[in-house]
Amino acid sequence: MQTYKDIWSMISKHCQDKVFHIAFSTWIENIEPISFDGAEFTVSVPSEIHKNVILKNYIQYINEAFEENIGFAPTLNIICEDEIKPQEKTDDNSTNYNFSNYVMGESNHFAYVASKTVAEKFPSIEYNPLVLYGNSGVGKTHLALAIYNYIKTNHPDKKLLYIRAEEFTNEVINGIHEGRTRMAEIRDKFRTVDVLLVDDIHFIAGKESVQEEFFNTFNVLYQDNKQIIVTCDRPIRDIKTLEERIQSRLSSGLTCDIQAPDFETRVGIIRRKTNQLNLKLDDDLVYYIAEQIKKNIRQLEGVIKKLHAIVKFDSTSINKAIVTNVIRDIRNDFQPEPITVDKIIAEVARTYSTNPEDITSKKQTSPISKYRQIAMYVIREVTQMQLDVIGSYFGRDHSTVHYAINKVEALIKQNPHEKETIEDIIKNLQSE
Repeated sequence: MQTYKDIWSMISKHCQDKVFHIAFSTWIENIEPISFDGAEFTVSVPSEIHKNVILKNYIQYINEAFEENIGFAPTLNIICEDEIKPQEKTDDNSTNYNFSNYVMGESNHFAYVASKTVAEKFPSIEYNPLVLYGNSGVGKTHLALAIYNYIKTNHPDKKLLYIRAEEFTNEVINGIHEGRTRMAEIRDKFRTVDVLLVDDIHFIAGKESVQEEFFNTFNVLYQDNKQIIVTCDRPIRDIKTLEERIQSRLSSGLTCDIQAPDFETRVGIIRRKTNQLNLKLDDDLVYYIAEQIKKNIRQLEGVIKKLHAIVKFDSTSINKAIVTNVIRDIRNDFQPEPITVDKIIAEVARTYSTNPEDITSKKQTSPISKYRQIAMYVIREVTQMQLDVIGSYFGRDHSTVHYAINKVEALIKQNPHEKETIEDIIKNLQSE
């Protein structure tokens, strides 16, 4: 008997034979089958934008595949992963992200005290906006969610919203494409909260329509004395294509720099985690781990979790050799995922408020041609692919890619703003 997964595998194979490779890998390959009740086939896709592209461009291929393989086309119910409300997502973090399990040291003392003050004095607004910045893995999101969870627990009547800037971007772009009614819903969602937390605000840099929405949302909330909290990976002034008026608004509040944890703080983090897991580690092993992993708290915690699993499942005593192997494994696990061509095209499309499909299409309109050339340039800069390989993603040859790269290099020299926009595209890709 065929399962719904078997059926979807046949549907996917049919579509793979009908559409271009990049279109299949971008839009169809990552569709996840959820269920089939005989009349409705439910699948999951990453975002509302993804759903709209499927319904607009590929539903006919999917229906054909159903007809060919099971004899009829059931109703396709597409669920978006980002339809889960951010408020609901953070509920799972209530016990994980709070002030009591945040290890404070010299590197994060100021940010910790400021965040705790914002949470404890709410609804009184003392620091607004609150900006937390630092490299990946230093605890920015932990502090932001600690504020969220504290206020939610102590003020259950208040409306809070935590959202990643990438999700904010996708919602705004989608709303623009869907029209006024949808945009009104989105504005109501963001502008009627008591606390707005936006993680990785640097992601909106260079995206003009998204920045416009954030600026107006910020003003509405600020004027209504609502708390605004954002995180970013670098100082606000260093986000070159973040509009000056937004930089000014964010810089008007309290900005807190979180540095990599010092040795004592790293030791404290390790001991806190071992206590939570009831894992006994000799002091020399604790110090060894703290000396080996110096910048990323998530890696420290990952090492302890893996050691705990080894003790639990293998009943093995932990020694330095085991710790060394675990550290090596964790470092490999935390290597950033390769930046794919699809991710680059999607980020360029978001930046210029267009469709990834247009960038890879044969369209020759001036704006689309420019965005396509920028995508080719960024792919070359980030991946160092050969020109003919880059061209294959766009149905072009290496000479077209060479021409595009030259055009963008000339554009960068002539236009400082375009240079900064492209630099921020690359930084956003590398920070994911």
